[in-house]
Amino acid sequence: MNAPGEEASLIIENREKGGAALSSVAAAIGLTLLKLLVGVLTNSLGILAEAAHSALDLVAAIVTLLAVRVSGQPADHDHLYGHGKVENLSALFETLLLLVTSGWIIHEAISRLFFRPVSVIPSVWGFVVMGISILVDTTRSRILYRAATKYRSQALEADALHFRTDIWSSSVVILGLVGVFVASRYPPLEVLAKADGIAALIVALIVVYVSLELAGRSVQGLLDHAPAGLDARIKQVVEEIPGIIDCHNIRVRTSGSKTFVDVHITVKARQSLQSAHELTERVEAAVRTIEPNADVTVHPEPQL
Repeated sequence: MNAPGEEASLIIENREKGGAALSSVAAAIGLTLLKLLVGVLTNSLGILAEAAHSALDLVAAIVTLLAVRVSGQPADHDHLYGHGKVENLSALFETLLLLVTSGWIIHEAISRLFFRPVSVIPSVWGFVVMGISILVDTTRSRILYRAATKYRSQALEADALHFRTDIWSSSVVILGLVGVFVASRYPPLEVLAKADGIAALIVALIVVYVSLELAGRSVQGLLDHAPAGLDARIKQVVEEIPGIIDCHNIRVRTSGSKTFVDVHITVKARQSLQSAHELTERVEAAVRTIEPNADVTVHPEPQL
């Protein structure tokens, strides 16, 4: 049972994280429809690739929204460490979607570049929609990253990183459209007509890179990979406490925004239970100076 203050903080956290995820869903819907419309009108594979990318962004954003809501639920009898791992699963699912999209884009780009040439219609609307995409992705990536940093949400952080790379991929598509436009105006530079297919390939490679990075982070979270160097820092701050002889058997695992820390401390054998208890509380406070959201369990052991 959480204290009233903790429950209020949890409600605020869930509301802010849910709001950030919901704004991402709304943005994904608008961008997907806009890119699809302009991609069909201009026959641009770069824009159609971005439309497919945004469609999967929408699915990923919905999954993230659900994951954030589930992970915010308190621990229960079946999930004693809470539901934070749902965020890791959400990020892994998003990775798989992105890899599928990349495979389709690469196949279509190679086909258009070498086997099935397609005429792309350079249009001002192509530049407009990609400019809007960059503006929207910049805004929502900042919103998501701010919430992810504040509440240490891997699902929101994955979305923020994802949309940040979307900014670069959209920029690449614009360069591809510029190449097509130049080729249509200056026949000697006809080779630039292939810029759209090349831009699509670059988009796909960017997506693959980000997907593999997200996959690694997600798997590490599911396998209880401890934050680098955290155990050494915990040992240092705990052993600086007067009355602590040493600190050992440190175990750290993360679940969503929560970090669970188990430490064993060696204390003097001849002291009251009250004194030993006060030491454990000081250890908990010390650990939270470097890991504020930690759930700390301390095991005092008498010196032999």
